[in-house]
Amino acid sequence: TEVGILAKSYIDQGRLIPDDIMTQLMLDELKGLDRYNWLLDGFPRTVAQAEALDKECQIDTVIDLDVPFETIKCRLTARWIHPASGRVYNLEFSPPKVPGIDDITGEPLVQRDDDKPETVTKRLQAYDAQTKPVLAYYRKKGLLKSFSGTETNKIWPHIYAFLQTKLPDVSQKDAATPR
Repeated sequence: TEVGILAKSYIDQGRLIPDDIMTQLMLDELKGLDRYNWLLDGFPRTVAQAEALDKECQIDTVIDLDVPFETIKCRLTARWIHPASGRVYNLEFSPPKVPGIDDITGEPLVQRDDDKPETVTKRLQAYDAQTKPVLAYYRKKGLLKSFSGTETNKIWPHIYAFLQTKLPDVSQKDAATPR
């Protein structure tokens, strides 16, 4: 879409999407979900987005994944994709059989512009500057729960146990299925 192309131009430059565009996209997606439980990933990223979301939705809890930036940078810059299929490889924990080549087609893999080291560094710096106030905003409201670590398999069991206190009817299978 036109808005998607505009959003991609910001992402490719290592910049965050402006509040008005991001908020409108998200609120449009959330319309009609009021009878469901839902989890947002990466939104809101600014206090303005959080305030706009609060006006439209009842927020029960906010989860903060406290992962060192160096860990995030290493994971993202090790990510390579096969553009035609969308297959994702990670050079550290899920590498292709032949470096730089898709396992199935034998075609070259590419690194997305937003996964290049300089862009990742810019994104993380922007994220840090804009998101710390959001964490403070939700901490003040008593809604913030933080989980610290560097490995998904070590953090996830704690998050899942916490979510069970909020959504006891959600199964492990349901919790692992994004919509």
